[in-house]
Formats: sequence, structure tokens, C-alpha cells
Amino acid sequence: MTATLLTSRAVIRLSPQDPQEDLRGFLQGLVTNDVAGALPVWAALLSPQGKVLFDFLVWNDGADLLIDCAAAQAEALIKRLSLYRLRRKIAIAIDPALGVHWQPGDGPSPDPRLAALGQRWLGSPQGESADDQWLAHRLSHGVCEGQGELGDLLWLECNAAELNGVSFTKGCYVGQENTARMNWRQKVNRRLVVVPLATSDPARQRAAYPGLGLAIDHRRIEDIRAEWLPDWLEPSSRA
Repeated sequence: MTATLLTSRAVIRLSPQDPQEDLRGFLQGLVTNDVAGALPVWAALLSPQGKVLFDFLVWNDGADLLIDCAAAQAEALIKRLSLYRLRRKIAIAIDPALGVHWQPGDGPSPDPRLAALGQRWLGSPQGESADDQWLAHRLSHGVCEGQGELGDLLWLECNAAELNGVSFTKGCYVGQENTARMNWRQKVNRRLVVVPLATSDPARQRAAYPGLGLAIDHRRIEDIRAEWLPDWLEPSSRA
């Protein structure tokens, strides 16, 4: 059987405890993407300064919402969301009955960031781990994720606009002011880029994967070589 389970991911369930509770409205006012429409979407929870605290995918499950996030950050994300919940009647907890699955190729459930990333779905948390295969596949397409790669960077420097991780037409959310200003001014001076490990700059390195011979650097636009750029990063976004 082909391994599909991403054991490095966890699923957080948000459930309204009152029929009148607007669950999507709650999350809509916090995260970078539009969760009022079709799901799943990739999104982030930012600091007021517009820097990444957490990134995740948001899924729909009837009246509930599901957050597909890094397992190592799940409890911290729950704590942060609970701070914003205040007195709202919303349950927020890890759902141990669900796991995140992935496989390469085309199909009915493409990753909302980039179809080339393959199929992604939620299901029983059973099966063999596909984490190593997922990492290699993701990096081969120049896509970054998680606290170690994105944490404390400005969201647009993480290629969020190009990977469908932000809505510029929705209402306010935490960190929107700096994010919208950067977009309006076309002022993205640095970007995350996957580079060969041998060419990585230790001063700009966010993560290294010696087994794959790759690293993730946070480089100034003028220092990014053309051969490092993935196909999905449009020429107008490279300059």
C-alpha cells in the first residue's frame, strides 16, 4: 500500500457550541485568507506587525471548520485561537480521529497552494508515513511551510500571494495593515527561495536539508538567481 499519511501534521477542530455562533466569521477576522467561501484554503495567523506566527490549511466539515497544521505547533495554535475566542461559544481542540494525507499526481483534491503539489485530503490517521516523500516533493516545487521555514517573516515574503495564501479583498484580519501596504506598494524586497545547499548563505538560511542537498534562504530580490526560481513565481513577482 502506498504511504500517504503526513505524521508531522495534526487536525484542529473548531466547533460552534451554539447554533447562532458564526464560526466562519470568527476565523475570517483573524486569518489572511477568505474562509467565507470555498475551502480548503492556505492561510496564516499573523502578528499585528504582519509576521507569520502559524500557517495552515482550513477545511470545511459541515458546521465545523478543520485546521490542518504542523503537529508540533498545534497546541500553541489552539492557545492563540483561544485568546481571540473570548466568550464566544466555540470549542477548539485537536481531533485525534483525523489525519492529513497526501499523494503526488492529479486528482479531485489538489493542494490549494499549487496543483503540482499533488492531492491532499483528511481521513483516518492510519497508515505509513509519507513525510519524507512529501518534503522532497514540496521542496522540488519551491514551496515553503511551517514555523522553521516561515516563522517571524512577513507573509508576502513567504510567497503567500503567489501560492494563494492571502485575500486582498476580504475584510480586516490581524496583521492586515502591513500586508496590504506591501501589496499596494509592490514592496516585497525579500523572498524565501529553495536553493542548492552548496550555494546557501548561512546568514540568510532558514532551514537546511542535507539529505536532499537543499536549503531555504531568505534572500533579497536582487540576490536571487534565475535558476533558483520555481515556474509558478511569475516574472513580475521576481523583481
